[in-house]
Amino acid sequence: MGDSSAPEQAPEAPFPLTDTDKWVLSLTDDEYTYHTWDDLRNIIQNNDLSILKRKPSDLRRYIKWTTETKVVYGSMTNYILAHRLPKSWGSPPFTPVSAVPFEDPSDFQVLLNDWPYGFVPGITHIVVWTRTTIPTDSDKGDMTPDSRKLVGEFIKRYFVDSLGPGGEGQVMWFKNWVALQSVRALEHIHVLVKDVDPAIIKKWIEGRE
Repeated sequence: MGDSSAPEQAPEAPFPLTDTDKWVLSLTDDEYTYHTWDDLRNIIQNNDLSILKRKPSDLRRYIKWTTETKVVYGSMTNYILAHRLPKSWGSPPFTPVSAVPFEDPSDFQVLLNDWPYGFVPGITHIVVWTRTTIPTDSDKGDMTPDSRKLVGEFIKRYFVDSLGPGGEGQVMWFKNWVALQSVRALEHIHVLVKDVDPAIIKKWIEGRE
């Protein structure tokens, strides 16, 4: 058997590959440069989300897994509804308790990302799924100023405040533009946390799986 980290011909992807993805697929894991916290901060501040990348072997596995999952379930949305989100949500279009995203706890689900990007050690990737629509603009599907403010307030309330003094330096978040989302039918945001006690992460997620 060959080394899974070795470069190979890019598999046919079940979702649009960015130029960064295509470049990563030409690398071995040894050639890959992991995202640092400062690197991620710059990417998020500049809203340059298309350059976020997975480790080459992880990206190949993700493409393979997504392809196989779509064969079995028909779509990634069906898989996530079946295995990751509350059964009480039903199927899209959802009927949230609140029209305001993240206002009612029953309207969102906090989970570890099954397929995180390629980070240096100490960074944890969390996904918050919501059945309430987050408004975006009509061009590339980026967030509106009001929705950014609303999500920022949720991040502070749910994640940052529970970390105590200095917690704001341990948490960052972003929402992929619509064009970058591999699961477009289900609303979600990404949360990155640095050097957080696993017990705190477990508390954020516990009772929501």
